[in-house]
Amino acid sequence: MEEKTKCLIIGSGPAGYTAGIYASRADLKPILYEGLQVGGQLTITTEVENFPGYPKGIHGVAMMDEIREQALKFGTDIRQGEIVKVDFSQRPFTCMADDGTTIIAETVIVATGASAKWLGLESEQKFNGYGVSACATCDGFFYKNKIVAVIGGGDTAAEEATYLAKLCQKVYLIHRRNELRASKAMQQRIFNTQNIEMVWNSIPLEILGQESKFSKSVTGILLKNTIDGNTSTLNVDGIFIAIGHHPNTELFKGQLELDEMGYIITRHGSSHTNIEGVFAAGDVQDRTYKQAITAAAGGCKAAIDAEHFLIG
Repeated sequence: MEEKTKCLIIGSGPAGYTAGIYASRADLKPILYEGLQVGGQLTITTEVENFPGYPKGIHGVAMMDEIREQALKFGTDIRQGEIVKVDFSQRPFTCMADDGTTIIAETVIVATGASAKWLGLESEQKFNGYGVSACATCDGFFYKNKIVAVIGGGDTAAEEATYLAKLCQKVYLIHRRNELRASKAMQQRIFNTQNIEMVWNSIPLEILGQESKFSKSVTGILLKNTIDGNTSTLNVDGIFIAIGHHPNTELFKGQLELDEMGYIITRHGSSHTNIEGVFAAGDVQDRTYKQAITAAAGGCKAAIDAEHFLIG
C-alpha cells in the first residue's frame, strides 16, 4: 500500500509528538510512526518534576500520554510500528514502514531520539526506574540528602556526579580504571568536591535491592576490583549509569550528515539537515542538553521549518 503526506514524523517522545501538534495545526496532516519505544525515554523514568506546567510532578508515561493525546486532538495520524527504510535521494521522499506501507512524504521530521548505554546487567533492568537511572538532571532530586553512585569515567559521568553532589549527602564515582577519561577541567572539579569519593578499578557485577509486591528499591551495588579480583558491596540509595548515549540514527547513515558520535548535524539555530526537506529534532541531534523540554522545543522548530519549507 502506498500513501502520500505533506509531513512524515519518524519517532515519538516530546520531539515527535510536539512536531505532530504543530504540523497538524499548520494543516500539514502529518503521519507519525511511534517507533519501538513509544513515548521515548521518558517512559522508562518515574516522576518528572522539571517540565513546565506540572508543579506537582507527573509520571513520565502519563506526561507522554497527555502530549500524545494533544497531538491526536489536532489531527496527527499516529501509528504504531516503525519506519524501517528511507530514501532521501529525491523529493518526495520514499519511506517504508514495518507493515509494508510505503509513505511518499514531501517533508520528513526525524525524532528517533537517543538511547542510554547500559551495563547489560539483568538486575540493572529490574531496578530501572526504581533506584537505577541514566539521567541525574531528571531524577537526582529524588535522592536529596541520600547516598548515590555514578558509574562511568568520561565527561558525562563527571557532570552527573558534580550535579548530584549538590543534592546528595555523598556521591561515589565508580570507574573501571585508575584514571578518568573526563577532561582535565571536569576532573579537577570532581577532585575538589568534598562529598564525591572515587572508587577506582572497579566494575559492577550486580545491582542489589529489595522488592515486595508493591515496590522495589536499590540498596547497593556489588563491585569487582579489576586489579585483584576481590568483590565488595557498596551501600547506596540510587545508581546513575553514565557511560554515554547513542543516537538512534542507524536508519539514516549514508543519507544524513552525522557527527563523529552519530548525532544528526543540523544547521545552526534550526532543524534543517543536509537534505532539503528533511528536519531533525530532539535527542537524535542534541548531544548537549538531552532534556524533555528542549526536545519538545526542537519538535516545534522542526514543524515550523517544515511548514515554511513547503510554503517556499
